Amino acid sequence: MNKFIWLLILGTFMSAFSQVLLKKSAEKEYKSMIFEYLNWRVILAYVLFSVVLLLNTYAFTKVEMRFGGVIDMIVYVWVMLLSFLCLKEKITKGKLIGNIMIVIGVLIYTLG
Repeated sequence: MNKFIWLLILGTFMSAFSQVLLKKSAEKEYKSMIFEYLNWRVILAYVLFSVVLLLNTYAFTKVEMRFGGVIDMIVYVWVMLLSFLCLKEKITKGKLIGNIMIVIGVLIYTLG
């Protein structure tokens, strides 16, 4: 598979991880409103979002644009898995069916 497609997939993982960091940060109580925004989780999450932006910009120089939107859908699978592992959220039947449909759709579109 094209190494630039792998960069896009890595970007989806980093985006999902960033979202989990923001959720973990939102669950905490802070002594001041400024610390809600100036803490390591929020700062790291936004740094990762910026890196993803740069990765995507670079990767799209070599990947057809039609694949980008499809690959970006993988972020939902990452969010479900990371939420289960890091946030101890349940994987419901609906979430599982939805994510399976996403994966099947991505495979049909990219391989077909």
